[in-house]
Amino acid sequence: MAFNHLQAGMHDAFCPLSGTSVTDSVPMAENHPARTGQDHTPKRLDPKAVLDRLAPGPSRTSRITHTEHLPPRAGRHAVWPDRIRPEIIAAVQSAGIEHPWVHQAEAAEHALDGNSVVVATGTASGKSLAYLVPVLSTLLDGSEAPNGRGATALYLAPTKALAADQCRAVKELADPLGKAVRPAVYDGDTPVEERGWVRQYANYVLTNPDMLHRGILPSHPRWSSFLRALRFVVVDECHTYRGVFGSHVAQVLRRLRRLCARYGSEPVFLLASATAAEPAVAAGRLTGLEVREVADDASPRGELVFALWEPPLTELRGEKGAPVRRTATAETAELLTDLTVQGVRSVAFVRSRRGAELISVIAQERLAEVDRALSRRVAAYRGGYLPEERRSLERALHSGELLGLAATTALELGVDVSGLDAVLIAGYPGTRASLWQQAGRAGRSGQGALAVLVARDDPLDTYLVHHPEALFRRSVESTVLDPDNPYVLAPHLCAAAAELPLADEDLALFGPAAPGLMPQLEAARLLRRRARAWHWTRRERAADLTGIRGESGSPVQIVEEGTGRLLGTVDASAAHGTVHEGAVHLHQGRTYLVRRLDLEDAVALVEEASPPYSTVARDTTAVSVLETETEVPWGEGRLCYGSVEVTHQVVSFLRRRLLTGEVLGETKLDLPPRTLRTRAVWWTVTEDQLDAARVPPEILGGALHAAEHASIGMLPIFATCDRWDIGGVSVPLHPDTLLPTVFVYDGHPGGAGFAERAFHTARDWLTATREAITSCECESGCPSCIQSPKCGNGNDPLHKAGAVRLLTVLLRGAGAGTGAETATEAPAETRAETGALTGALTEIEAEPSGTEIDAEPSDVVAGGGGPQSGAG
Repeated sequence: MAFNHLQAGMHDAFCPLSGTSVTDSVPMAENHPARTGQDHTPKRLDPKAVLDRLAPGPSRTSRITHTEHLPPRAGRHAVWPDRIRPEIIAAVQSAGIEHPWVHQAEAAEHALDGNSVVVATGTASGKSLAYLVPVLSTLLDGSEAPNGRGATALYLAPTKALAADQCRAVKELADPLGKAVRPAVYDGDTPVEERGWVRQYANYVLTNPDMLHRGILPSHPRWSSFLRALRFVVVDECHTYRGVFGSHVAQVLRRLRRLCARYGSEPVFLLASATAAEPAVAAGRLTGLEVREVADDASPRGELVFALWEPPLTELRGEKGAPVRRTATAETAELLTDLTVQGVRSVAFVRSRRGAELISVIAQERLAEVDRALSRRVAAYRGGYLPEERRSLERALHSGELLGLAATTALELGVDVSGLDAVLIAGYPGTRASLWQQAGRAGRSGQGALAVLVARDDPLDTYLVHHPEALFRRSVESTVLDPDNPYVLAPHLCAAAAELPLADEDLALFGPAAPGLMPQLEAARLLRRRARAWHWTRRERAADLTGIRGESGSPVQIVEEGTGRLLGTVDASAAHGTVHEGAVHLHQGRTYLVRRLDLEDAVALVEEASPPYSTVARDTTAVSVLETETEVPWGEGRLCYGSVEVTHQVVSFLRRRLLTGEVLGETKLDLPPRTLRTRAVWWTVTEDQLDAARVPPEILGGALHAAEHASIGMLPIFATCDRWDIGGVSVPLHPDTLLPTVFVYDGHPGGAGFAERAFHTARDWLTATREAITSCECESGCPSCIQSPKCGNGNDPLHKAGAVRLLTVLLRGAGAGTGAETATEAPAETRAETGALTGALTEIEAEPSGTEIDAEPSDVVAGGGGPQSGAG
């Protein structure tokens, strides 16, 4: 039953502090039937027994650094509000759900009262049903209007796959209602001939923020009847809207609210989030509205066994003779193979597209040695596939035809993958919220589930597998977004003016920074003031000024040179590092070599090949300080936060042997530099502090460089970011500070809030950085502590002991808390100059963002710092 995953008779996510569960595995309440349908797998094993079979001997057992057991919990039932139409309650009951959980009924009550509400409970705790019941009841009321569409609802999902999955579930639930509820997906895959019907007749439209931004809002006159009747806007998986992506979505939602008001509607926002800190605050920043919070998870959950797994050290030596740990990619592929042989239905979540492809290929090859039929039951799933490929994989997963899947986060966000016995997580996904979201995919029919976090060879993963309290005893993070970022806000003001002339009274909706940007946009001849409103002046579409996922420019098409066949696409911002000339590209288990990257035509020409290596791009970075906004003394040194300009260039790539990560050679590249105006946190040290730390000039560069790499690796535990959102530079004598300086910056134009969070948590962040370096078992530095595979200087120089002594002295001078507690503000100035801001609307390229990346060092070798780390 495709609908069952809407209800919490399945699983939920663990909230470490409250003791509520983090898994998606729950004992089915007695009124919740088990899922029916084809199932190719034998009766599942106890999760502890599955884990024991994965680690049968001392060499495997020693890789498990910690096992957490999360016991089952019973659910708490309630009754639906009496305002819910009896036909809806009957439809829900016919799906096998007799009574709602308490949090579902509470959320429905808020929705019917006209209050925007966020449901922040565990994975598969029934959040979908919590908003669907009041929405469908209202749509049923509206179907009795003379035009048959007196009420409409809009559903927003971060991915196409989730919207398609939800549409299937809604159709099944609403089937007893006849034609009263007409759900339809409206996205880039919707055929042109169907789009007119959706606009005119569908009353429950499922789409994504990208389509809302580029397709629906600019064409609002064609959607007038839909917007006029809009009663509810559902924002699913709202915890994924963070950083620059979240800031863009926040402005898209404000544009939607403005157009609805013009058509006479004021929709209620219903948001669903994984367990998160302060969900109502984050939802309020996202929507610009006051949002009620429902966070007491009343759904049941089953047993979860969660293992932390550290791959062993190998006999190989990496750069500067550092020990090399077996890669998370190779380890996860082996575990997926073993689980498939056992008949255990599993998904391996991988951070990158290339990693998903590699794990799938390796597992298929090993399974073929056991049974060729088994090799066909493992596949990869990632973004960048063509629509028909994605749909085929989703059907195979639903039917049980696939037994194992190596997937990026394209599959994480709510797609119905129930029926799984185990989840493998190849590398910490960047936030505890994402970790529990992925772990929560395992579990079915009330049976136990297994989750395994396989550590990559980088500072954060190494720290976490040896400090389980950081995962199991801390609450999840707050969502970080900054809708007032001028690089985000400016293009949306232009888009809003293009949709309807922007009056002065409209500006308050877009935040306090909006009035100050209007003269800049007028000076850039993007907007023109006429009478009491601002008008868009260009012929091109204003919505095309920016991509809301942080991408800039047209996606680069990956084309097979001999046949002209389109294999897929890659964001323009990621093209320099992933499809440069000589890069190895994986697609659907096949390996290709990039023969030429044409940046002007946005095309990468590839040919099929079988090289025995993977490729990793290397880059260099320089930072200049534009404005110091806030600073605080740390002893004689300073901790600062402000605006910087980053110049970044991909300069070469390494060829690394598959599985072992051995460096086979380096090839220079001739790619143009890119500039980025963003936000950064930085700290300086004085000569006296260097003397106290016993850091002479000959090791200063290595000590700073090592501290920079490690601090980048550790920041994701303190901010809702991952390494790909941030970068860093260390300089023994920086021309702007005239002191030894370490910078860590947001990899997005205008900033994303991560550097600011680093500033406010600097003492705890750098203390954990020092501890991560100190506790590493290597002698002089390795990828688990201070090395970065992306380092533009080849991890030279690095000085482990010097970094520890330097951080010790720096922290000795730190205040009792964060930088903000004693911070002094620099003179207030505009965050971005006119030229820089307007240039950003068309030229600046952001670093990789969103929920999935194309490639990263940990695909084959150990992970390291951020996107620009190690420019040193």
